[in-house]
Amino acid sequence: MAPPLQQSFMIPRKEINMVSDMGKWKRSQAYADYMGFILTLNEGVKGRKLTCEYNVSEPIEKLVALLNTLDRWIDETPPVDQPSRFGNKAFRTWYAKLDQEAENLVATVIPKHLAGAAPEVAVYLKESVGNSTRIDYGTGHEAAFAAFLCCLCKIGVLRVDDQMAIVFKVFNRYLEVMRKLQKTYRMEPAGSQGVWGLDDFQFLPFIWGSSQLIDHPNLEPRHFVDEKVVNENHKDFMFLECILFITEMKTGPFAEHSNQLWNISAVPSWSKVNQGLIRMYKAECLEKFPVIQHFKFGSLLPIQPVTS
Repeated sequence: MAPPLQQSFMIPRKEINMVSDMGKWKRSQAYADYMGFILTLNEGVKGRKLTCEYNVSEPIEKLVALLNTLDRWIDETPPVDQPSRFGNKAFRTWYAKLDQEAENLVATVIPKHLAGAAPEVAVYLKESVGNSTRIDYGTGHEAAFAAFLCCLCKIGVLRVDDQMAIVFKVFNRYLEVMRKLQKTYRMEPAGSQGVWGLDDFQFLPFIWGSSQLIDHPNLEPRHFVDEKVVNENHKDFMFLECILFITEMKTGPFAEHSNQLWNISAVPSWSKVNQGLIRMYKAECLEKFPVIQHFKFGSLLPIQPVTS
């Protein structure tokens, strides 16, 4: 997607205010581009390990540096003593720093001639780390980070040959920082379906992670509930990294605390798992009003209907 030459950027805003607006979202250019981006990356990582060789461009390096900065700020903002176990208020201090610095951080990633895009793109970065009022995090925040990366593709900062690095280097680093935020500040899951959801916090790494495992010579879906398999292979596969994090955070039998994932382990092939997760993502995240009401639309991800 080549950027238009005379792009007028804008601050993204909410457009989905009522359940009846959901049709507008599903017909929008934003939905088509967002889903296209997710599926393009899904193809790009198919059958590849996290540890494989891939192109790492300068913008990718700069995005990792940006995420490293967010990570460092967590270390500089320890949780405070407070009566309630969940939702540590120090998160608000950490978030205020991001809120203040987001545009400058984004400006380090994009070239000078595209500086006008920084305020628009920065909104998605700020939306991608959780909610500072509720101190929660969920798939809507994860979607904002994917939208942030999608915008960087649309303005030409990230390119086609960055696909593997977008998932393996940038998104993977984002996940590490989000897990650290979730742990450090005991963030609540946003709109969690509890035991009926896939995971309290993430969805995309299960999609891309299952794609990585398509046609694997010996790892089948039934193996991911096996602790030994997870311990030996999690550094290569995002899906197993997610499973490891869940088992660290939750106690008791896997089938009880993660029933949906347990069911998925009975699916015969990874390509079936992958297709099923894409369908589930659309139904459980992208077509749910409580998630999409927070999504913001601008010039790069427009609410206007797809022009065929």
